[in-house]
Amino acid sequence: MKKGILLLVLAGLIFSCEDKKTISSYDPVDWEARGVEKSVTDSLKKGQSYLSVYSEIYSQTEHRTHNLTSTVSMRNVDMNDTIYIDKAEYFNTAGKPIRIYFDHPIFIAPMETVEIVVDETDVEGGTGANFIFEWSTKESSPEPLFEGVMISTSGQQGLSFTSKGVRIK
Repeated sequence: MKKGILLLVLAGLIFSCEDKKTISSYDPVDWEARGVEKSVTDSLKKGQSYLSVYSEIYSQTEHRTHNLTSTVSMRNVDMNDTIYIDKAEYFNTAGKPIRIYFDHPIFIAPMETVEIVVDETDVEGGTGANFIFEWSTKESSPEPLFEGVMISTSGQQGLSFTSKGVRIK
């Protein structure tokens, strides 16, 4: 009986130590596979949009913060034509660049959404992080929509809010 229990405990330990594959928020999308030649976007209307996101948010005082997971959605609201996002750059609260997710045109098919996820443990952006997106569309196409959803949960407590991108150029 004791040997049976010991075997069960050992088997449980072995299977619980299995490596779990995690996807890094630094590159969860295969940007190269979504890439297109720059010449495809040469004759298109160009624009630039700003999106505020938050890696963390203040709680009670400026000395206490809660980490947040940010989901950044790049949406093509056109039902007929593909749009192109030429660059996605992430900045921290002080306006310093943190990372460039891609610096070449990627396509977003009609009505498709492509996302960037900034992990809850990635607090480099701070309380005032933001993205700048450069994009290209046909003259007759609507502009891409950029949205951020920030969320954090702890026990039964949850916090979530959204932000919308604005065109700056």
